[in-house]
Amino acid sequence: MAHNINIENGEASMFYCGKTPWHGLGTKLDGPATYAEAIEAAKLDWNVVKLPLIAVDPVSRSLVDVKKNFAVVPADKIGKAECPVFGIVGENYTPVQNSEAFSFFDSIVGEGRAIYHTAGALGKGERIWILAKLPEDIIVIGGDHVGKYLLLSNSHDGNNSVNIKFTPIRVVCQNTLIAALSEGKTINVPHLKDVKARLEKSKEVLGIIGDVYSDIEVGFKKMVAYELNQEKVQKYIESVFPGSVNKNETEREAENRVIMQQRKISCRLFETGRGNGMKGVRGTLWAAYNGITEMVDYTRRVYGDRRLNSVWFGEGARIKARAYNITLDTVDSKSK
Repeated sequence: MAHNINIENGEASMFYCGKTPWHGLGTKLDGPATYAEAIEAAKLDWNVVKLPLIAVDPVSRSLVDVKKNFAVVPADKIGKAECPVFGIVGENYTPVQNSEAFSFFDSIVGEGRAIYHTAGALGKGERIWILAKLPEDIIVIGGDHVGKYLLLSNSHDGNNSVNIKFTPIRVVCQNTLIAALSEGKTINVPHLKDVKARLEKSKEVLGIIGDVYSDIEVGFKKMVAYELNQEKVQKYIESVFPGSVNKNETEREAENRVIMQQRKISCRLFETGRGNGMKGVRGTLWAAYNGITEMVDYTRRVYGDRRLNSVWFGEGARIKARAYNITLDTVDSKSK
């Protein structure tokens, strides 16, 4: 199950509109959904609760209260054999319910509007995501458009904060171009006692949405204006995928084989990637950057990782963030 999407009773906890995802799972809607439509179609209309943790004394076989520790479980499955334990948390952990995550997004990008493009749950339901589209696209050049999205993820396992990222998506191929720009532009709200108040405070931070996407648009247009020859392409790709520095020779050799494959595919997609043959795009840094994002989103195979989780939150996201930052450094150094 390389997608890692939660499956219950043979149905995937996910909805989408538009093109069918690579894994072919989820409930398809004819267009973007409202809050109420999205949470129902994605099968996310459930809550979690904290239950006191109890252990069995191995000597006396009596029950012992594990003080200040709690299990987070889905409320509708308490007492059932298939009830999963999402995580073990402390007394200060405050759950953010799925409905609260959607309500928070609605208050930012337009209550009651059809803005949600996909949402769902990963694993056994311990991590959920919501992808909402903002008005208007970035027009990089000619017919090459980039949609402006916000990606919210929330975990019920105690390991991650509520996380909100700016996530542009290239329309021509549906690549997620940037999963994380930088810590300053990714909003993290820990699950502490004041989590709901901090979410409310985050609305003020998200007032910078327009400025952030203006900066992104400027960067993209610099990329498409920066032409590359084969030598410069190779140098750029090698900087995104540097050689392994692992001290263990066997592991270093294995890592370098993977790195060489990533370089080879990215170099090929610079020429043949979706949308990269477009007039004004071919032979530019924009094409090189999109070759890397396409490699991550569609062709990369991750051993021990789950594909969707990797693309948005894991190693795939880190590769794309590194590629973006190196790309900006490249165009900025030219202008100095």
